[in-house]
Parts: sequence; C-alpha cells; structure tokens
Amino acid sequence: MTARFQLLALLLLTPFIKLNAADRPNILFLLADDMRGDCIGALGNPRIDTPNLDDLVARGMTFTRATCSYPICVVSRAEIITGMHGWENGMAGYGSVKIKDGLATWPATLRDAGYETWHVGKWHISGRPSTRGFTDSAGLFSGGGGKYWKEQRDWKGFPITGYRGWIFQDDDPKVQYPEMGIGVTPDISSKFVDAAISLIERKPEKPWFLHVNFTASHDPLFVPPGLEGKYKTEEMVLPENFLPEHPFDHGNFSGRDEALLDWPRTEQAVKDLLRVYYSVIDDLDAQIGRILATLDKTGQRDNTIIIFSSDHGMSCGSHGLRGKQSQYEHTINVPFIVTGPGIEAGTRTDAQVYLRELFPTTCELAGIDIPETVTAESFAPVLHGERKTQHDTIYGYYTDTQRMIRTDDGWKLIRYPRANRWQLFDLKNDPFELTNLADSDDPAYQKKFAELRERLANWRDKQGDPLEDE
Repeated sequence: MTARFQLLALLLLTPFIKLNAADRPNILFLLADDMRGDCIGALGNPRIDTPNLDDLVARGMTFTRATCSYPICVVSRAEIITGMHGWENGMAGYGSVKIKDGLATWPATLRDAGYETWHVGKWHISGRPSTRGFTDSAGLFSGGGGKYWKEQRDWKGFPITGYRGWIFQDDDPKVQYPEMGIGVTPDISSKFVDAAISLIERKPEKPWFLHVNFTASHDPLFVPPGLEGKYKTEEMVLPENFLPEHPFDHGNFSGRDEALLDWPRTEQAVKDLLRVYYSVIDDLDAQIGRILATLDKTGQRDNTIIIFSSDHGMSCGSHGLRGKQSQYEHTINVPFIVTGPGIEAGTRTDAQVYLRELFPTTCELAGIDIPETVTAESFAPVLHGERKTQHDTIYGYYTDTQRMIRTDDGWKLIRYPRANRWQLFDLKNDPFELTNLADSDDPAYQKKFAELRERLANWRDKQGDPLEDE
C-alpha cells in the first residue's frame, strides 16, 4: 500500500474534510442496463460466471437493498445525474423528456471542483454530455442513426425494437460512426471498454470521473463472441417466482418489454432467455475486467473509487413478466458495489439506499460541497461504518400505475391506482413476494396494511405526487 493511498484512505474516513484537488480520488462509475441484482456469482448465483464483479464484492462494500426508485432507463438516469427525485427534476415519467433548467449535475459539480469528467457509452438523458458537465466523451452511443437502419432480429428471431437506430457518435450528434455498427451488436460492450481504456490511459494530473454506461443486459440480446454454448438452456433454473402470466395488468401489459416473450410465458422460453441474458452479463463482466486491469497497469487503482450498479433490474419471467416496469424486488433492487480507499473490503450492508444518492455521496467522499439543488442524501456514513442504516422507508413509483413503500424491517406495500389493487408482502418470510397479504383477514396484517397505506399517502402528498389518488 502506497503512502499516498494510506493518506487518502485516512482523509476519506474523516467526515466532511475538505480535500485539495490533487488529493481527491478518481471515481469510476460502471452502470449496467436492465441487470438483475441476483446475477453475480459471489452474491449467491452459482450458474453465472462473473469473476471480476466477484472481485469487486471481495474488495468493497455490497449493498443488498439498493433501489432504482423508478424502473425505466431515462427517469432512473436523470435521478442519478441530478441527485433528485423524478417529480423534482422534471422527469416524472409521464412523457417528460427534459430535465429542468438550472439544476446541478453530478459531472458538472465534479468538473467545477477540478475533475476531468468523462462519459462513455449509452446516452439517454436530455441534452448532450458537454451540456451536462462532461469535459469529454468517447464511445458515445445514442439515437439518431435511423437512416442507416436495416431490420434485425434477436437471438430467437423476434424483430428488434430496443435501441433501434442508435449509433456511435461524437458530442456533436451530426458526427456519426456507422462503421462501428447500428444498434446493439454482440460485441458492443467491448467497444465501450475500448473507449473507457483510452480515457483512463491519459492519466491526467487532475482527478477524473469516468461514467461508463453499458447497454448490457438490455434487449436486444445476442450471445457475445466466444460464449456460444457456454450457457445451456436445460441447465438454467427458473426464478423462484416464475409465473406464466401476471395475475392482472400491472400497468405495462401492452408495453414493448412485455412483447419480447410470448404469452403465456413457458418454462422453456424463460430458461432460454436466461441462457442468453447470462451470456451477455458474462461478457459484461469480462469487459469490466479489462478496465480493472488497465487501472492496475497504470497504477491508478489504489486512488480510485469504483462503483458498479444498474439503472434497474429486470423480470425475466418472475411474476409472469419480462420487462422492468414493476415494483417487485427483482426490478427495483439493483446490484450495487462500492470499492476504494477507506471502504472495508468484503463487507455487506442491508442499508436501504437510492441510486440518486451516489451524487451527494461521492461529493462527501471527495470533500466537495453538495449543491443546494440536490435533495438526495449521502450514504457516506454507511461506507465509513459510522451507521448501519440509511432510510427506514424507501419509495418507488412508475407512471400513474404503481406506487410503493418498503420498510427497513422488510414490509412492502404496492398500490396499483389504475387497476385499483394493493399488494402487501412480508419480505423477511416471503422474499420472492409470492403471498399477497393485503386481503388477509388477520388483524395483524390489516393493521400493517393500514399503517403502510397511511405512510405511503403522506409521502405522496409531501413529495408532490402528480397523480390524484386516494
């Protein structure tokens, strides 16, 4: 361990200390797309090969109850970059496409504190990287290449709808690179990592923030090169909460995601989906390994906070659903690992945190003032081991069809306003959410139902829920 690393670890363990720019850590944020939290080998999945994510688990702190809040890419990512709830930043999930003007952003805040701020990969936020605070970008992947589009089909022959017409481009969207491929290709994760490595190898004198946005494991799915035959359909195991169909319209039955699997879901179809889904995550892991190796080779790893997560999870047959538009654990719970100076290796926490809290947390870790517009709370004290909890309740939402509250002691209530239904789950005894207790005659469950219903209503009122409902 270098003397500089020891000093940095000491500084980062000292709350609220102001660091000079030269002493601040680098920050590497690796964000997957549509990745379930149960797809990491070291966290209990023996059927997927993720040695590099396993290594991050061994080196840092894993959050087992981190949540995305809103399970759609564009809203979740807007929350991350602004450190604000979607109802606050303008991305309410009702067709909004633009973040409100005048809000601080994560990269701009770090840039103004002396960081180089770099973006790689998927861009699914209003504006451009340069207008949101990134000083440079590489491997930028966004919409606008529709003129090059030719019909494609995924591994099972379904017409491609996700990322249709997306293309590699410069910050100036008119400068495009069709030779790199149109839409998602089987080797796309390697292209993002090539770009990320080119930035890391610069080794600037300033500290840097690198946000790598992968498309894996979002559809369309293809088996990546070299992984043909590694995962076999017959060896896949169905989710514990597999169903052929969800018992009612949860708010997205007619959505694009649910059209990616035939109704009713069959065991064979879901197992085959998992075979390809795991292959894509396996490749994602291998590409992340290349980034980590570059940090080691360039001598920058000891001075880098590494964060791995996903913008939300995915159903993959759980509860009879294919997509992510739900408030079930397999979707709102995301993989979430943080490693770096001052973070105890091999630790796990069940503290409830939000993805949008990364913005203020990294500011605190780097000794940077948190902007006034940021409403999310820093969980740096959890990383420091100063406290074990973050929120006694967390909340989720999706369009005008779902609202959710989950307590620190494992109770969850989901409201479906359009369907006029409720679900109450005791997650400690029913982690796969198989038994709905909302209609139980048991007085204890009815009392819990009433308590959570009131707390959810109070939160919605305080937060300014645009939906009029009881």
